[in-house]
Amino acid sequence: MVESISVLLVEDDYDFRDSCARWMQRKGHRVVAAAGGAEALAICQRNDFDVGVFDMNMPGMSGIELLQRLRDDKIDMEVVILTGQGTIESAVQAMKLGATDYLTKPCPLGDLEHHCRLARDRSRLRRENKQLKAMMTRNEKVTELIGDSEEMRTVATWIKRIAPTSKPVLITGESGTGKEVVAKTIWRSSHLKDHPFLAINCAALPESLVESELFGHEKGSFTGAYADKPGLFEVANGGTLLIDELGEMPLSLQPKLLRVLEDGSIRRIGSHKERKVDVRIIAATNRDLSEDVKRGTFREDLFYRVNVLPIHLPPLRDHRRDVDLLIDHFIPKGWSIDAEARAAMNEHHWPGNVRELINVIERATILADHDEITLDDLPRDLIQAHRLENDATRSLSSRQNDPKSDLLDEVTEAHILAVLERENGNKAKTARVLGIHRRKLYRLLERYQILHSHQDNHEAESIDAAVSSAS
Repeated sequence: MVESISVLLVEDDYDFRDSCARWMQRKGHRVVAAAGGAEALAICQRNDFDVGVFDMNMPGMSGIELLQRLRDDKIDMEVVILTGQGTIESAVQAMKLGATDYLTKPCPLGDLEHHCRLARDRSRLRRENKQLKAMMTRNEKVTELIGDSEEMRTVATWIKRIAPTSKPVLITGESGTGKEVVAKTIWRSSHLKDHPFLAINCAALPESLVESELFGHEKGSFTGAYADKPGLFEVANGGTLLIDELGEMPLSLQPKLLRVLEDGSIRRIGSHKERKVDVRIIAATNRDLSEDVKRGTFREDLFYRVNVLPIHLPPLRDHRRDVDLLIDHFIPKGWSIDAEARAAMNEHHWPGNVRELINVIERATILADHDEITLDDLPRDLIQAHRLENDATRSLSSRQNDPKSDLLDEVTEAHILAVLERENGNKAKTARVLGIHRRKLYRLLERYQILHSHQDNHEAESIDAAVSSAS
């Protein structure tokens, strides 16, 4: 089946415009025709097209002038210029403005369709290239720890102090908070940075493969073991191994990992030979392993072995002041984001954390008509929440002249402070006591500019204590 092309045909000659449009439509293409440049510009504000076919010489606005206006308005469209009086100068001018082709009349309609297909393919390649560049930029930038909030400065302090040691590290936090980024930052900041860094995700492999990947196997030890294979512990010897999603490791494999942590010994599947390895282990999980220990799904002795130096990554909703930094970091070079879209992203709860933010930006750069992200390029839930927030703000503003509102604010602020102090700064418990969602609590804290440093001081003291005990 022939793939259709969406075409904007701009031609002042009625007969040629009508016959060309009818012919292209019979071929299965979508054609919108305009008699001049002004009409075409109005159509472009409401529709997207693969290709524009513009007559060079038209009254009011020439095809070259129309092409220039499209470029000025950042309307992304491949353009084929048609003219009955072609000159080298006009062809050069059209190509400089980015026209894909320059054809002279009379032009066989079959040739015109062929050039429209070439233009459409070029548009598709350019868009795919833009997507690949955005993905590459994202993958490159996800290797850095981004954040200037108190919560992320605490994480950075942990990393700085524990990186020089060789003790096991346990990184906890919700999915998408950046646990692998922290693991790589620890490795790059350590004396092992010139040695291997390898990673395995226990949740991504079946139990039999996890054991083989970690510890290796001997030829013939199981069906499909056609040769000896060293495991990741052997390959990473002298370096660092990240065991991601540790909480998903089968209970039957946990004693083998415990053995490595205790004396550095491993044994391949199907082998009786002990091998010694020297590997720094960094584990990561989004589970509460202490609860898993209580349920009997995670060994208590292994938990204490891996939990020597714990680092907890806060969810993005707990350090939303970093959202602007993350947006500016992950947005592709040469792109911008308008104020309304930025506001919507700052208001969002981010259940998927930093990974969700990265995906939202990548999606927006693909959908955007030009190199600026607007509110309409964001997912629908962000747009709807932003509009609801604006409605609430307008409602609040309408009550500001009420003489009772100042007193109400004072009472509300005092009550929030009292509950926050009683719960030792725990925002989740405070929200439950107040009977509101945590997102609402964060907005109230920001509105009343309530800062609470008790937890931060406690965390700073706990860093020194953990590092000292590990040493």
